[in-house]
Amino acid sequence: MTFAHILNFTQRVDHYADAVDEERWTECRDFCFWDFPLIELQGKYLGIIGYGSIGKEVAKIARAFGMKILAYSPSLEVGSTPEPDTQAVSVEELLQQSDFVTLHCPLTPDNQHLIDGSTLSLMKPSAFLINTSRGSLIDEVALCTALQDEKIAGAGLDVLSSEPPSSDNPLLNTRNCFITPHIAWATKDARARLLNIVIENLKAFIAGNPQNVVNLTYANQRGKL
Repeated sequence: MTFAHILNFTQRVDHYADAVDEERWTECRDFCFWDFPLIELQGKYLGIIGYGSIGKEVAKIARAFGMKILAYSPSLEVGSTPEPDTQAVSVEELLQQSDFVTLHCPLTPDNQHLIDGSTLSLMKPSAFLINTSRGSLIDEVALCTALQDEKIAGAGLDVLSSEPPSSDNPLLNTRNCFITPHIAWATKDARARLLNIVIENLKAFIAGNPQNVVNLTYANQRGKL
């Protein structure tokens, strides 16, 4: 889903399919037609905020596209190289250098509105923001303003602070903001894996060997309960 949103911005497949249906291709005198700049991913910087298991899987796909990866995680030492073609940096450096910023971190009291007016101001005007993690990582009013003022180039969101969104959500109908209805997890294969994990957890618990145990005391201290 992360790369579905990225490729939506770089290749505009839906837009150009509509253009063909509208017979706009026939308006040009050449063999091709375009009215949006097309963007190659080769050599572009992908900034990954939250470099856990999901962030690392996103990085694998990015490497296949020839992208350079900047990673931020509290567990990473700034300046280290946790994986090939990956540099651990501060959040500020990641936002300043990245052509695409994608969020893959849990929501905690410490990172609510991690992306706000201040952090958005660090991004390039040509950069895109992707969020398939948790909606409240982003200050939606600030993002709306940044998009309207063309402070960043676009946003692809699979999550919002309130789902489904209320009619007064500022991001609805905002320029160059594409919102999908929390479907990154919704493939049949993904849902089957989730159910299989539940089954295996129950089997392990009944057998006296519980797995994937949640530390309730720690979770409560972190504000997750």
